[in-house]
Amino acid sequence: MNILLTGAHGFLGHHLVDRIADKISQINEVNCYDKTKLYKLFTPRSYELDCLKYTELYHYCHHKNVGAIIHLAAECGGIGMNQRKPADFFLNNAQMSLNVLKVSHELKLDKLVTIGTVCSYPKHTPVPFKEEDLWNGYPEETNAPYGLAKKNLLVGAQAFSQQYGSNFIHLIPVNMYGEYDHFSLEDSHVIPAMLRKFHEAKEAQAPSVTLWGDGSASREFLYAGDCADAIWKAFLNYDKPDPINIGAAKETTIKELAETIQSLIAFEGEIIWDSSKPNGQPRRCLDTSKAKTAFNFEAQTTLEEGLKRTYDWYINEQ
Repeated sequence: MNILLTGAHGFLGHHLVDRIADKISQINEVNCYDKTKLYKLFTPRSYELDCLKYTELYHYCHHKNVGAIIHLAAECGGIGMNQRKPADFFLNNAQMSLNVLKVSHELKLDKLVTIGTVCSYPKHTPVPFKEEDLWNGYPEETNAPYGLAKKNLLVGAQAFSQQYGSNFIHLIPVNMYGEYDHFSLEDSHVIPAMLRKFHEAKEAQAPSVTLWGDGSASREFLYAGDCADAIWKAFLNYDKPDPINIGAAKETTIKELAETIQSLIAFEGEIIWDSSKPNGQPRRCLDTSKAKTAFNFEAQTTLEEGLKRTYDWYINEQ
């Protein structure tokens, strides 16, 4: 089977290619859907395939005889970027979703794996978040346009599954981190931004580091390599339209995260919290029991281990 991996050269895409390329080349044949299949992975860059253009996506898949799509391509970022580009985040992610869904249906693909976001959950969802909670309220305001665009992807996948029997699945990962991420202080997610801030403060021998919010908000952090393992396991073993949470099953406050990174980098200065900046959603932590039951996924990388890998990569890329 030929698989198109959209977003293959992005943050999560790099990890997925790292995880499965060797498996595909070494094993070649994988027992999947009760029959043996040979996989070939297509990983076009954005200038080779623009998922915002339906015709381009359709012709690429038709020409390459694509049998399945793993859709990772997305426009996303941290709270600051969500506040600056809410319309872009909503429109572009929604448009890519519609195009991928329609092409997968029109070409009668064997499978479509869609990737959602924890930002789709209501702002005050009880912890741990269960998949059944998705529709019990409006998302946290700073991430709502992105979260709702991704929730539309779930609605579409379920609609095609219901009407046409399409094998479209939807996975919902928590906040991810790891190598290959971008470390912009203005646009990146909390872990790469924090790693860079503490690193630069240590290099400059600064007396303090200023961080957004008051540190009380909590998050669940999933190493991207573990998320890649979950995606591949779901591709091979999960065929239902019900969404599945993907996480590490551990809640960490932003204050605890900051102190862990401060210790990792050996920054001896003070942490100052800028409470005029938003905390974002008060708490995030997923119930991941369905992933364990459905395709035997459990995260393997501790936060401390994953942070060290990420920081080492960042230093080597400087």
